[in-house]
Amino acid sequence: MKLGIIGLPNVGKSTLFNSLTKAGAESANYPFCTIDPNVGVVTVPDERLNVLGEMYHTKKIIPAAIEFVDIAGLVKGASRGEGLGNQFLANIREVDAIVHVVRCFEDSNIVHVDGSIDPMRDIETINLELIFSDLEILERRIAKTTKVARNDKTAAKELGLLERLKAHLEDGKMGKSFMAEDEDEQAWLDSYNLLTGKPVIFAANVAEDDLADDGQGSAGVQAVREFAKQEGCEVFVVCAQIEQEIAELDDEEKAMFLEELGLQESGLEKLIRASYRLLGLISYLTAGEPEVRAWTIRKGTKAPQAAGKIHTDFERGFIRAEVVAYDDLMACGSHSAAKEKGLVRLEGKDYIVQDGDIMLFRFNV
Repeated sequence: MKLGIIGLPNVGKSTLFNSLTKAGAESANYPFCTIDPNVGVVTVPDERLNVLGEMYHTKKIIPAAIEFVDIAGLVKGASRGEGLGNQFLANIREVDAIVHVVRCFEDSNIVHVDGSIDPMRDIETINLELIFSDLEILERRIAKTTKVARNDKTAAKELGLLERLKAHLEDGKMGKSFMAEDEDEQAWLDSYNLLTGKPVIFAANVAEDDLADDGQGSAGVQAVREFAKQEGCEVFVVCAQIEQEIAELDDEEKAMFLEELGLQESGLEKLIRASYRLLGLISYLTAGEPEVRAWTIRKGTKAPQAAGKIHTDFERGFIRAEVVAYDDLMACGSHSAAKEKGLVRLEGKDYIVQDGDIMLFRFNV
């Protein structure tokens, strides 16, 4: 999974990236501190892997991973070349979802590019720049398609879609609210890779005082939540400065620090849960002495396609899968005990994999 972190300058974007990835991206109180996209890979915390590791006396534990891309702060007019212009936009066309960091804290020591704190204005600024960038892509596509549309019915159909989509964006609407009329249109729509078509998670960056009640007392956070609800987006509340402090601690110290702050989980854990929900992702597990590993798949994935995440041969030659639910295995205490109770099942090609399934694939190629 690949997530792109965007936002205006000085909203805490690079501070959050640093804390999530411990990658040490430069962070400073002036715009355009981050000029090249910083990339960091983070493992997904999953206590189930450690438990299975002990049960199977495994030699290696491999969690699922998320790649974060931190991009230079965006300003009004970026799509027309203001600030760093379009440099950053290409870097997020390939991400699965966008993490939009929104400043919901006051701090006279950290300047805001627009001179005041207004989360909804900031969201609108970013969204408009994404729309302008997508319009530029569409206009090039329209110019190209128009040339062949007179003598080509397929091109003429695509041109109709492009013009409807352009009007939709010019109306200030995001690409993800545009509805394709059939499978052909959906395929074209997917191929455009619109920035405004990507799922969005808002990271409401608050002061430490607003963290314990999850931003309930912050008017800015409530406005972001209301907007996100209308748009079908996820929101999580974070204090990037606190996250940076947490990132320096070991697991035991981190747990104690979170408890002192009255928090159940870190910002990273909130973000991972939000991204899995938004993208409809789950993890299945493989376990044995050589390694215990988590594999990320979409909800609704069938057993052969899940097997294909490990190796294409597994999908091509799929025979069946041996499956036991993680909770059932824990309740029984061992794989052999679960087998005796009939909780280890053999599933075929139509089996839909569930979160926490521990799977062994049988295949023949």
